[in-house]
Amino acid sequence: MSDWPHPSQRIRELLRRGAEIALSPPEEWIEEMHDAALGGVRMTAVADDPVLAEGARRTNIANMLHWAAANVRDPGRRVPVNLTGEVLDTARDLVRRGLGESSLDSYRTAQSVAWRRWMDICFSLTDDPAELRELLEVSSLSISTFIDDTVSAMSERMESERADLTRGTHAERRQTVALLLEGAPIPAGRATAQLGYRLNGPHVAAVIWADAGATTAQELEAVADIITKTTTRRERLTVVASAGALWVWLSTSEVPPIRRIPDHPTVRVAFGHPGDDLDGFRRSHFQALATQRLVAQLASPQLVTRYEDVRLVALLTADPTATDEFVADTLGHLAAADPDTVETVRTWIAEQCNTSRTAECLYAHRNTVIRRLARAEELLPRPIGENLVDVAAALEVLRWRPTDRR
Repeated sequence: MSDWPHPSQRIRELLRRGAEIALSPPEEWIEEMHDAALGGVRMTAVADDPVLAEGARRTNIANMLHWAAANVRDPGRRVPVNLTGEVLDTARDLVRRGLGESSLDSYRTAQSVAWRRWMDICFSLTDDPAELRELLEVSSLSISTFIDDTVSAMSERMESERADLTRGTHAERRQTVALLLEGAPIPAGRATAQLGYRLNGPHVAAVIWADAGATTAQELEAVADIITKTTTRRERLTVVASAGALWVWLSTSEVPPIRRIPDHPTVRVAFGHPGDDLDGFRRSHFQALATQRLVAQLASPQLVTRYEDVRLVALLTADPTATDEFVADTLGHLAAADPDTVETVRTWIAEQCNTSRTAECLYAHRNTVIRRLARAEELLPRPIGENLVDVAAALEVLRWRPTDRR
């Protein structure tokens, strides 16, 4: 670009020093940028989808680091677009979810946060008014142009992906499923013919996914095959939801009895509740999506999760702050106790406060169970017998949280 400004050597040096600071952003900067990027009204569909939300997070961080690295190498020069494989995967995923260019708002909102943080850096580099004015002018042009170029390139990529996805039987199947989920009045016979899957009868929906870059499409399909083989009819409908996620429907009235998939440790599965006919097809799918969102929201280590497992937790965690207060007030020091003690109390309640059955479930001696329960009583703010229901609910929330959040 011939009219691109050429900053003075002093401003180039300040840009380079500031960019070096920006290459190591504190975690709170990243979280602030992520929260802002997904906080807009038009970003709800992205924020509610764990795969898309993680993709937005990774691409915004990648863009920030790319801009900073470019200004370390050649301060003040126009920064080229950062179309890595990760960024292109995000464009593909957005199109596969049926989202338009408005979903790129995250780049703009992330830019506003990055700009505020960049101004803090600039003010720490110089207190000379003339230098500061030129530094901010050059920076503003550089950042806004880079984001404009990135959004433009992403839009072009999304148009290309949209054109590709409107061709072929897979696109037809995905479009038919989208219409069915929206409640469109498609004749059952026509939909069945287009999908190659019967809509009458039982269904169990599943979402199979992994973090961006953590696995391959072949691994996701392999997990879908493993799940399908546990059913009697072995009929399945699969829709590619994104580069890192599959939507699956199984023609069965029972959730597959799988709790872990050792050969694919990076793949996660969320099951909906069984349902019948078209209503069950829709409801089970939305339950699987809700389960997936909750697992992501709680950063749960669970790899295979059923809707029935988290139904209560979903209700209890609608307000994260209130949930934290409830768990702390109810469990007290038990929340931070050793896993054996916590699991013993949870199992004892599940076994209707029967010590012998609890010992059998945990493969532990009865006296061991009694000692752990006595220890729990010491840690709880109130005797467990006076607060059994609340303790059970708080322990269920705790069960789905990673150890470092307890």
